[in-house]
Amino acid sequence: MSAPILSVRGISKSFGGLRAVDGCTLAVTPGTITGLIGPNGAGKSTLFNVVIGLYAPDRGEVWFDGRRIDGLPPYRIVRRGLAKTFQIPREFGSLTVLENLLVAARPNRGEKIANLLVRPGLVRRELAENAAAAGGVLDLVGLRALRDEYAMNLSGGQKKLLELARVLMGHPKMILLDEPVAGVNPTLTRRLLEVVEKLRDDGTTFFLVEHDMDVVMRHCDRIIVLHQGRGLAEGTPDEVRADPRVVESYLGA
Repeated sequence: MSAPILSVRGISKSFGGLRAVDGCTLAVTPGTITGLIGPNGAGKSTLFNVVIGLYAPDRGEVWFDGRRIDGLPPYRIVRRGLAKTFQIPREFGSLTVLENLLVAARPNRGEKIANLLVRPGLVRRELAENAAAAGGVLDLVGLRALRDEYAMNLSGGQKKLLELARVLMGHPKMILLDEPVAGVNPTLTRRLLEVVEKLRDDGTTFFLVEHDMDVVMRHCDRIIVLHQGRGLAEGTPDEVRADPRVVESYLGA
């Protein structure tokens, strides 16, 4: 079995007197879609925010791709190949769809004024390469026809596809998806999940929080159940569905 690409070891995080994550330990295998489920208040979103560096853990360690990352700022974690989409998309509304992707492109030497002045040829070539890459990503997620539309005018589902597309411009090894299909119509849900499965087949790892159990059971390779801030069970969808602890604490009869 492959070594985990993500390893969470004894992570705890409290807010005042509330312990949102309580000694949580889990691992994600590379090249899989792994679901993280549990009742409201189980600590799922808090754990994601600790992993991506938005919250510093009170205790414990986070390892990604063989290197410890807890304590690093989010931008450094993203540059190491771990990215996250948000439950509520955070598009740049006054920029076009294409411009949203170009902002996220790496490398992007045109961000430095000195390069615009002394290396204009390099900046132009790089911008053309990034635009070509963005076109390929827009084809993948089905937003090519909207490339010149302002992001503020997209539907909720289209904004979630845009957020995934923007993340892909950084060539991540692993993506955390926070409720990727919440509020998305069935057509765009199918498209988003098709994109995720294709990327998984090409080697990208996904770790997702999702309350739609049909989506989780149909599309995840493995599922981890969180309860009161710590792991309760994990396994294949069939194994988790049949676990009496999970039925009692979350899925119900």
